[in-house]
Amino acid sequence: MTVTRLEPEQRELLDLAREFAVRELAPRAAADEAAATFPADLFRRLAASDLMGLPFDSEYGGSGQPYAVYLRVVEELARGFLAVGLGLSVHTLATWAVATFASDEVRKTWLPRMTSGELLGAYSLSEPGSGSDAAGLTTRAVRDGDDYVVNGTKAWVTHGGEAGFYVLMCRTGEEGSRGISALLVPADTPGLSFAPPERKMGLRSSPTRQLIFDDARVPTHHLLAEEGHGFRIAMAALDGGRLGIAACAVGLAQAALDQSLSYAAEREQFGRPIADFQGIGFLLADMATGVEAARALYLEAADRRDLGQPYARMAAMAKLFASDHAMRVATDAVQVHGGYGYVTDYPVERYLREAKVLQIVEGTNQVQRVVISRDLLRR
Repeated sequence: MTVTRLEPEQRELLDLAREFAVRELAPRAAADEAAATFPADLFRRLAASDLMGLPFDSEYGGSGQPYAVYLRVVEELARGFLAVGLGLSVHTLATWAVATFASDEVRKTWLPRMTSGELLGAYSLSEPGSGSDAAGLTTRAVRDGDDYVVNGTKAWVTHGGEAGFYVLMCRTGEEGSRGISALLVPADTPGLSFAPPERKMGLRSSPTRQLIFDDARVPTHHLLAEEGHGFRIAMAALDGGRLGIAACAVGLAQAALDQSLSYAAEREQFGRPIADFQGIGFLLADMATGVEAARALYLEAADRRDLGQPYARMAAMAKLFASDHAMRVATDAVQVHGGYGYVTDYPVERYLREAKVLQIVEGTNQVQRVVISRDLLRR
């Protein structure tokens, strides 16, 4: 991991994250993934190490770290156990929406519980009938006195059933993006229930569920910004979330590269390590080059965010490139291991299954190409 342009305390923070990933996360990953066990205790340990509120103001219990530093922590965690790195990214995405758009009263009441890790966050935009077409959502919130009454079903919610709060995108007005609003929904809201977890190819330790709203009542003061601003909040949150996924992809790719380097140095064929053969060496060289390029891209985007510069296009580029390359690295890691890469004795088969979802979440990579091309051609 590159650690240039860091203050000494930031280097110590990254060392802490790396040590936590090596000692606490990596030894748990295989067993928890096989059993589809949500590692709630690991998130509590993250909270105890003050790693759940890194990019948020100290006024609300955060650490006030630049986004570039926070993302490097996400990368280290994902390198040890993707479900934990991705979980921190999702938590940050949801917390950011509250920190940026909630009223002062709501921020004072809720943000310290989020940044401390007391409450794990979740973000709810997609529905069974609207994924990439996010503006087509149909879950509706109708104002009734001091409450919104919410009805509908949300889909593909990371931390569904485990989170302490949900940032919900719902319809309060007309069709299309202008009729969408955002609400902070506590997990214990009456009328909110959860479908069984999705049975996934990978990332099984990270629960994904539907949220079912049946006359669920949410206080009107939990509205983020104003009615009709929800779609803009959702898109702005996704810009940061895409950087989180890019960091996760780099962490996963680095783990696959690490495992491949170790295996290639130890595995012998024809009387010498397979690393000595050009076919393997070139694979490893391409894997490593792409990892460094992806890391540099997400850090450049993060620097732009930290400087207050436009970064949406670069965030989409980082998510696109990093997740595509993670898939490529994971595939090549299986190839380096040969037959052993296809069995569960080694982690690379799990890396391959996990890499695939990173090309889908926070906007598919086809959507990223749309975002990039539209921004390039904007006049």
